[in-house]
Amino acid sequence: MDISVVVPLYNEAESLPELTAWIARVMKEHDFSYEVIFVDDGSTDDSWKVISGLAKEYPSVKGVSFRRNYGKSPALNTGFKEAQGDVVITMDADLQDSPDEIPELYRMVVRDGYDLVSGWKQKRYDPLSKTIPTKLFNATARRVSGIKNLHDFNCGLKAYRHEVVKHIEVYGDMHRYIPYLAKNAGFTRIGEKVVKHQARKYGSTKFGLDRFVNGYLDLATLWFTGKFGAKPMHFFGLLGSLMFIIGFISVMVVGFGKLYQMYSGQPYILVTDSPYFYLALTMMLLGTMLFLTGFIGELIVRNSPSRNHYEIKETI
Repeated sequence: MDISVVVPLYNEAESLPELTAWIARVMKEHDFSYEVIFVDDGSTDDSWKVISGLAKEYPSVKGVSFRRNYGKSPALNTGFKEAQGDVVITMDADLQDSPDEIPELYRMVVRDGYDLVSGWKQKRYDPLSKTIPTKLFNATARRVSGIKNLHDFNCGLKAYRHEVVKHIEVYGDMHRYIPYLAKNAGFTRIGEKVVKHQARKYGSTKFGLDRFVNGYLDLATLWFTGKFGAKPMHFFGLLGSLMFIIGFISVMVVGFGKLYQMYSGQPYILVTDSPYFYLALTMMLLGTMLFLTGFIGELIVRNSPSRNHYEIKETI
């Protein structure tokens, strides 16, 4: 099979018939063998009823329905498990992503050799309250991930080589960082294509401004686990040791300062009356706690069944 189209959705019953017909037309024009996998993320409207009807009309349509709303990442992860195509295309169900982009995305993966191609909605039909935070978010994601050539990490329209979706796990709200997940899994040929962004035709957006706050927290989590997930002592141990050393030196300075004042006949105060003593002591305690956190983290990692799990590209 050439292409699997994975479409996560939540309350998009009105747009599904038009989207399915559009995808079918594009596939027929380019003679692609394909499947469309709709993942209904616990919709409360008639989305699943519409999908069931489309599956009878189009043999290529498949569907998965969640009992409740879990989020876009679980929906994508489920769709990736079901996908059988050589190239996997993801797009949103709200008709803001154009299926006309599919042939070029397919070509970039198959002929140009990209592992992943991410869409870039260069011209957006969104309010400033959404576009400005998006630009700041993407700038931060580029810097942290090291993927400098992507302008729109969160674009729903992406193309993947089959091996990519089978070797990454999309959880929580990590759908925003699939290129980063792919990079951490060893798939480094990541490209970008400018795609059309269309105004929403039906319904309303399902995402609020809280996604930007959560997005930065998820990015910090992904950066930390990617860099120190297998060696937590390298982070907590180093930071804890530095804090302990600085605190210990500070205590020594306070103590020797008092001794010097005593023997030189100068007026002095008790060490315990100095605020610097308590600041230094706090740093020593925090340093010790951080060091122990790293030690416990190492024990957890060493007892993990996946501690020696590595992604092997090929063997001979």
